[in-house]
Amino acid sequence: MPWKDKTVEELRKEFVEAVKTSKNFSSLCREFGITRKTGYKWVERYKQHQSLSDRNHVPLHIPGKTSPEIENAILSVRAENPEWGAKTILRVLENNGYTDLPCIRTANNILQRNGCISEAESEKRRAYLRFQSKYCNELWQIDFKGDFPLLDGNRCFAFDAIDDCSRYCLGIFPKHNTKGVIENMEVLFKEYGLPKAILSDNGGQFAGLRGGYTRFERWLMDLDILPIHGRPLHPQTQGKIERFHRTMKNELLKRNEFMDLADADKHLQEWRIKYNEVRPHEAIDMRCPADVYIPSDRNYSATVKAYEYSGMHRILKVNFKGYLLFDRKEFYLSETMTGADLELQHIGGTLAWLCYRNYKIAEIDLATEQLLNRRISRLK
Repeated sequence: MPWKDKTVEELRKEFVEAVKTSKNFSSLCREFGITRKTGYKWVERYKQHQSLSDRNHVPLHIPGKTSPEIENAILSVRAENPEWGAKTILRVLENNGYTDLPCIRTANNILQRNGCISEAESEKRRAYLRFQSKYCNELWQIDFKGDFPLLDGNRCFAFDAIDDCSRYCLGIFPKHNTKGVIENMEVLFKEYGLPKAILSDNGGQFAGLRGGYTRFERWLMDLDILPIHGRPLHPQTQGKIERFHRTMKNELLKRNEFMDLADADKHLQEWRIKYNEVRPHEAIDMRCPADVYIPSDRNYSATVKAYEYSGMHRILKVNFKGYLLFDRKEFYLSETMTGADLELQHIGGTLAWLCYRNYKIAEIDLATEQLLNRRISRLK
């Protein structure tokens, strides 16, 4: 039988014609290389005047299939926010009243099918564990975003603060330099109250050079806020604000150019509102930071309250050059500590702590007259 010269449809038609004159249906099916069941199917189609060609096996209606309207909505949100993943997009649509949304996997398939996801980006976004404060205002993280150019020839340094627990962006301050950190923090303290601790890197605005103390650190201790610094050369210590800056860069900075500082400020504040109030965050169960953050109940006062030591230990005063002199011993602390009263607490042997208000700021060896460390820690 010349199979190669005929189409499948022609062979099927030849088979049903042969059935009319054949006395052995089974033998005819073997001759054409088909089962009896298939043979009966083609004969029945022929009797019903139906086509003998292959049919499309895709059902006319697929239960649970995402509607074109929902798929378009997913792609529309993605187009406006190219850095948002399926989980974030679905939550935003849900918050905006959409129903019958697909699962995350289906939404991911929609994005992938439409060329919105690359393997390289997927690899970057693999989840990993990270420490998180339990309550709002336990810890704030602050840092400067790496400076970027403005069209007027100047550069912009964005100083940012976020709450560690809620990821809420407390403020973004675009500046021409890295000065004025205390003034910026005052604005935040007046609006949101005082946190228990603030984490920063070891930049000169935050941490003292050569182990000294900055005006910023002393100011925080005066307000009973613990200053904490990440390990040098380990930016992952400030992982949340580093991630915040990466989000800012991907969603705003690399997609826009700003004429001047005022233009940058306008766009940064608009993006901050979107980050806090529209964009769900996976680390807080896909809620928006503004839905989680609660301001502190510790109010800010520009007047530093006097501190009373226990009276159980010796009180020493730092001189105008930043030195602590007593019993013919000399220790250099920092000129920012000039005039401060410190408590000398013996802890055993020749070791002692130097305490400023409610904070241990140094450990010294009275025998060798050496400062052993200057790490600040809260006493109680």
